[in-house]
Amino acid sequence: MITIKKARKIYPSKKGEVKAVDDVNLEVKEGEIFGVIGYSGAGKSTLIRMLNGLEIPTSGSVIVAGREVSKIKGAELRKARQEISMIFQHFNLLWSRTVADNIAFPLEIAGVPKAERDKRVKELISLVGLDGRGDAYPSQLSGGQKQRVGIARALANNPKVLLGDEATSALDPQTTDQILDLLVDINKRLGLTIVLITHEMHVIRKICHRVAVMEGGRIVETGHVLDVFKNPQQPITKRFVQQVTEPEETKETVDHLLDRYPHGRVIQLTFVGEGVEQPLITNLIRKFEITVTIVQGKISQTQNGSYGILFIHLDGEEEELDNAITFIGQHEVGVEVISNG
Repeated sequence: MITIKKARKIYPSKKGEVKAVDDVNLEVKEGEIFGVIGYSGAGKSTLIRMLNGLEIPTSGSVIVAGREVSKIKGAELRKARQEISMIFQHFNLLWSRTVADNIAFPLEIAGVPKAERDKRVKELISLVGLDGRGDAYPSQLSGGQKQRVGIARALANNPKVLLGDEATSALDPQTTDQILDLLVDINKRLGLTIVLITHEMHVIRKICHRVAVMEGGRIVETGHVLDVFKNPQQPITKRFVQQVTEPEETKETVDHLLDRYPHGRVIQLTFVGEGVEQPLITNLIRKFEITVTIVQGKISQTQNGSYGILFIHLDGEEEELDNAITFIGQHEVGVEVISNG
């Protein structure tokens, strides 16, 4: 659905050239939810703006839904943009228009007859869960409701690709999850290809099938979300993964554990996919003469499966501890010994 080849975007500045996007190659499959994550200045906003022709690459090509967006202009570009819609961080709604009129706006521009517009708007209001709010104005809506209007408006012309530019950054965590659930539902119902840029790994973890990590204008890592969680390669990716796999209090917990349990061993276990479902702790207790204390844990769901981290304390004879740790490692569970008593 989307093919980016050797795309570069260079801006001149007084201090020399700024490479906002630097030799990016990327493929996004039809019907998948693809995430691009990076910190501010990574180049992700420039990259996503290339997909709908708001930015033209200095070199390279950008092909979306069969059209080389980086080469077309005028009427052809306007037609292409009807198939490439966008939702924004701050909603970009028309404040003097009602919910229904905001959603109808792109249909008006496209010259759709009023009766057909009204029918489509009614369908979209229902799709995004805003029944009964069609006559409301943006000022009367919550942040989550405003974003639902933005999504409905983006879907008005039946696009093939939906782009999200930090689409949940202005929302609280609960509302963020509701909007992400809505995007998953839309993806499944309509088979829509969705590309999201974000600096929040929670967004990637919750709904994306694959992810690309950007840093300094380059894509430094890409892969299925569960694979990236399981084995992040780059330091920046490891920091992002830690956002959702390690609670903020983890370091304090570990430091406290080292004081509380001067004997035995504190172990960090990492479970991925089917490993989450194993009765590992039960088997440890049954097979070895050791005591097992569960200290802290967290399991996250991704589109491709589960990912979890568990901190436990093991105590017993040295040989039994060694055997238990070896046993854990044989069951597709990552093991890191935090301390040795």
